[in-house]
Amino acid sequence: MRVIVALFFCAVMVKVKGIRYDNLTIEPGVRQLFDFKLRHRNPIGLWTTQTGAPIDIRNIITVNTDAFSNQLHLDTNLNFDAERIPERVAHAKGTAAQGYFEVTHDISKYTSADVFNGIGKKTPVVVRFSSSVQSTGGPDASRELKGMAVKFYTKHGNLDLLCLQSPVYLYTDPLYFNSGIKAFKRNPKTGLFDPTARWDLVTLRPSVLHLFMWTSSDYGLPDGYRKMDSFPIHIFELSNEKGERHYVKFNFRTEQGLGNLTSEQAAEVTGRDVDYFNRDLYNAIARNDFPSWRLEIDIMTINDLKKVDYNPFDVTRLWKNGTYYTVPVGRLILNKNPENMFRASEQSAFMPGNLVPGIPGPVDFLYKGRRVFYRDTQNYRLGRNHNKIDVNRPKYAQTYVRDGIPPIRDNMGAAPNYFPNSFSGPVPYVDEISTKEKLLILESNAIDLEPANYFYNSVLKNNAERQRLINNFAASLVPVTPPVQKRALWFLNLIDQDLGKRVTAALEATLKANLVTAANS
Repeated sequence: MRVIVALFFCAVMVKVKGIRYDNLTIEPGVRQLFDFKLRHRNPIGLWTTQTGAPIDIRNIITVNTDAFSNQLHLDTNLNFDAERIPERVAHAKGTAAQGYFEVTHDISKYTSADVFNGIGKKTPVVVRFSSSVQSTGGPDASRELKGMAVKFYTKHGNLDLLCLQSPVYLYTDPLYFNSGIKAFKRNPKTGLFDPTARWDLVTLRPSVLHLFMWTSSDYGLPDGYRKMDSFPIHIFELSNEKGERHYVKFNFRTEQGLGNLTSEQAAEVTGRDVDYFNRDLYNAIARNDFPSWRLEIDIMTINDLKKVDYNPFDVTRLWKNGTYYTVPVGRLILNKNPENMFRASEQSAFMPGNLVPGIPGPVDFLYKGRRVFYRDTQNYRLGRNHNKIDVNRPKYAQTYVRDGIPPIRDNMGAAPNYFPNSFSGPVPYVDEISTKEKLLILESNAIDLEPANYFYNSVLKNNAERQRLINNFAASLVPVTPPVQKRALWFLNLIDQDLGKRVTAALEATLKANLVTAANS
């Protein structure tokens, strides 16, 4: 019997060896292990324990032995129990890619940030794409916010831009972050996504309505990560060599062409491949079809801010046409898949407070809140030394923060661990061009439905796009409890009477059709 098994194993090995690994009909994501074999014709080395002890072949079987004296058994399975770190509360499912940012236009007039100055300058980046609501095993083609977080490894530290595929956000008050996430995730009683909770929050916090219209429209379901635009949430303050300030929105515009899925197409995609977005990105890079984005900035001066008839720092609305101008900056190109996705995607830590000289950063209260609790979540997920993990390490760092749970790297060696000191420890620099004034933004919690009206009538280009938004609204309202339904229809009517009437009609038609179906079944 043992001979038969051995012969069968050999036959299988011969069969596999005969496969053409370069067959282009096999997509890169599927043939990854074959590609590794091509690069390593022989085993890459001796199997060892985590401490480097080589594994004797007699220890690879524990049947009828004292398993608890077998160090391979203990090393393997006890580590398996804890090999996963806590998943992110939001943006849990994701993927990552590496590449570079290249400056194509001189913007020294607006910022002294080295990363954005010097035409032709290239800065390495890592980018994590993600779904905001799904857990790690959820489907990619779900109607929700998609994220694109970019980490620039500049010579003056890491710059993190945390982007969404929607140019507007849910709220301006950081206190709403907790509820804003939980209402769109799973009901704690049922473990199911709950349309009533979503519409309840949207109608009780109407600032969310504008974003909800974006995600419920064609724009809410991109056809993969490569075909979506991405926008950091905030308005950033920039400063130039003269200390002059400008206020900008960063815009990453896909060069693959904007592409979106309808709800019907997304359902078909999900039934075929829950990892559609992740697979599409990986395969494109593997076949050297490198995805790229054009970075632009929308700009206002301090004088422009005083003239506009709306709050330009309100992240729940678009800037009005004619109140700003746009300049190109450069291109983001992703040309490498990570050697290890866990290391690049799950261990990566993106923080809104990671800024560089020349970019003092946003001044709104939402940003101030995010800067605090993003740091806290990284400390929880990855530990206090998360910035010493490879994917998060800056090009240069000299710090008095040391010790603690690994990784600690060289732990600053023999350098002094206190400041000030007279023994050659790291010293601060003098920022001679920093602005002498700070802008204080006083915000209102009054609700303005004009941005949502503008989206319906102007951003949506035609009646077909509006009808798909209406159909998606109606479908999501079907299981919602009647009081919340009524409140939702009332708000939609306040936004635009045509919108309210058409959603009401579509909802009534869907409910009647469901009654007929139920009666006939």
